[in-house]
Amino acid sequence: MKRVHVAAAVIRGADHRILIARRADSQHQGGLWEFPGGKVEVGETVEAALARELREELGIEVGQARPLIKVHHDYADKQVLLDVWEVTEFTGQPHGVEGQPLAWVKPRELPGYEFPAANRPIVAAASLPGQYLITPDGLDNPTLLRGLQKAIAGGIGLVQLRAPNGYDPQYRDLAVDAVGLCAGKAQLMLKGPLEWLGDFPAAGWHLTSAQLRKYASKGRPFPQERWLAASCHDAEELNLARQMGVDFVTLSPVQPTQTHPDAQPLGWEQAQGLIAGFNQPVFLLGGVGPQDQARAWQVGAQGVAGIRAFWPGD
Repeated sequence: MKRVHVAAAVIRGADHRILIARRADSQHQGGLWEFPGGKVEVGETVEAALARELREELGIEVGQARPLIKVHHDYADKQVLLDVWEVTEFTGQPHGVEGQPLAWVKPRELPGYEFPAANRPIVAAASLPGQYLITPDGLDNPTLLRGLQKAIAGGIGLVQLRAPNGYDPQYRDLAVDAVGLCAGKAQLMLKGPLEWLGDFPAAGWHLTSAQLRKYASKGRPFPQERWLAASCHDAEELNLARQMGVDFVTLSPVQPTQTHPDAQPLGWEQAQGLIAGFNQPVFLLGGVGPQDQARAWQVGAQGVAGIRAFWPGD
């Protein structure tokens, strides 16, 4: 069965809302919502296909676009490669040229719409930022919370509250304060034993690679409405993350780091290869900073994650 190559667009308006369209009832997966786009023709580049499809479907001209995520999906009756680009600049007023209903939707509202199964990773990628802040260790709680507040005020939208010293009561107290700080402003990811899940319903959970190895075969520990992430370092762990149904992962280390001098870095090329075989958003971690975000996008990652490089200075 030949894989159908489709160019799709996450079109972001000035207010960060995302444009989605409803498929005609007569189409494959009819009646469901989708990200606009269409088939890449033989001899056509993805960018050219995207520009042509958005002109034909929505009456707009693409000004600026970048790769977001590639998703391979096998339906019972067809195989598709969704080559998804984020469009941040366009001219013209989008309208359903073919009579298709359109909706501008806030990223956090996307899960409320019914999409084809292949679109689930795109919904995740469209909802996640390009930077993932991991809090440093060695700070007292007031200093850490002040830094966190400053980072969120500076635009950080995704935060992992790191638990380097195991899972002690102090971490739980800190987590309560961090939940309050992030409410309505940033998505907080906690770490710790899965027994704590019920105590922090507003937070997502970031699993260690050890937890991934322990729990992957049991599947996802909570419903889709809540973010689930995992730390991965190789193809085996990415497979376990896929098996568990996580929403995104960190992949590390990309470059040598001071914190893990003995770890063998993946390098950009190997990281790109691992991302290509994985259908979910990937944040690259280890020896990277905000200045590497554009390069991470080019190799297929969602963005970059880090500790010191992302932590606000005093």
